[in-house]
Amino acid sequence: MNDVRNTTPGGPPSNKFRLDKHNGKLMGVCSGLGNYFGVDTTLIRIGFVASVLFGFGLPILIYLAIGLIAD
Repeated sequence: MNDVRNTTPGGPPSNKFRLDKHNGKLMGVCSGLGNYFGVDTTLIRIGFVASVLFGFGLPILIYLAIGLIAD
């Protein structure tokens, strides 16, 4: 049986947002968002990079805020 805390990317969404530091690259924010929404983490990371390129740095501040506040 699957454990809810160890969901695979694209699997069923988690009921609570948590940073996924085990599978994360920097702080685990993108991996945690992927687990929470049930979306592949790679798509979240690509979207984040695109938003940084077109958002003039604001997404970096949002990423840091999520990384420091969550968990």
